[in-house]
Amino acid sequence: MGAVKDGRSYGCSATAAIIFAQLFGIAAITLMLVWLLHFREGVALSSTVEIRLLNIHHLLMFLGLVYSGGQAIIAFKAIPATRRVQKFFHGLLHLVAIALGALGLYAVFKFNRDLGIPDLKSLHSWLGIATISLYSLQLVVGLMIFMFPGASFTTRGSYLPWHAFFGLIIFMMAICTAETGLMERFAILRLYQVKEGLIVNFTGLAILLYGMSIILSVILP
Repeated sequence: MGAVKDGRSYGCSATAAIIFAQLFGIAAITLMLVWLLHFREGVALSSTVEIRLLNIHHLLMFLGLVYSGGQAIIAFKAIPATRRVQKFFHGLLHLVAIALGALGLYAVFKFNRDLGIPDLKSLHSWLGIATISLYSLQLVVGLMIFMFPGASFTTRGSYLPWHAFFGLIIFMMAICTAETGLMERFAILRLYQVKEGLIVNFTGLAILLYGMSIILSVILP
């Protein structure tokens, strides 16, 4: 009869998934910056070049709901500290994610208003609004139950599995929103430049692999 593996064996696998998540996250950030800064006029929250507003929308939404949100999810495994410190960074990273997401929404609504483009007409925009709304609700409920004012131990224990479940669902929605946003931008721009098209495709692939690594690191014991 084979030996039974202890928790430390699975812990090594979770560590590998966390490392891959960091690598894919950095790759996605780098590729997106190369695309937006080198091929697409740069980024800005206020500029006479309107396309920079759309560019910074892509960047802020990814850095917020996808990258920071993913880092918040794995904070309890990635940060070698006490539970209280891990919980602090978990909440802080979610707050950063919401703040960046709000700025990203402001940028795209301003871009649409300046160019007279109707809002919320695409699947990408529907997914985006649903994602940031659920993200905000999840954050508020989580803060009320786990931090301020804080619920009873029994209530927290009962809600924790649902908090984790909905957190992963919302994170996957953020990944889907990012991917559909890249597809929508690709279609609008008609990227006939081979190099730019490859950059966008590899960015989407890196985002997908980042999301898969985050989820894998969570489900491993």
